[in-house]
Amino acid sequence: MEKISLNKLKPGDQGKIVNIFLQGASGRRLMDLGFIPGNEFTVVRNAPLVDPVELEIKDSNISIRHEEARYIEVVVNG
Repeated sequence: MEKISLNKLKPGDQGKIVNIFLQGASGRRLMDLGFIPGNEFTVVRNAPLVDPVELEIKDSNISIRHEEARYIEVVVNG
């Protein structure tokens, strides 16, 4: 399975979080929101040029900035 960054996905894409390449407060915040390796997600919305990227993780909808999504490595189902 190919690993790609989360910001490249389209609405409806589903996958699994593999790694987070942010450290410090930003990385901890993402993990607190549910961005933990192994967690599955669905992309709800991803505007190509403007924030946010909206995802469903564990029955919660979470929005993050494109800049943060660039540092989340995922594999896509399918």
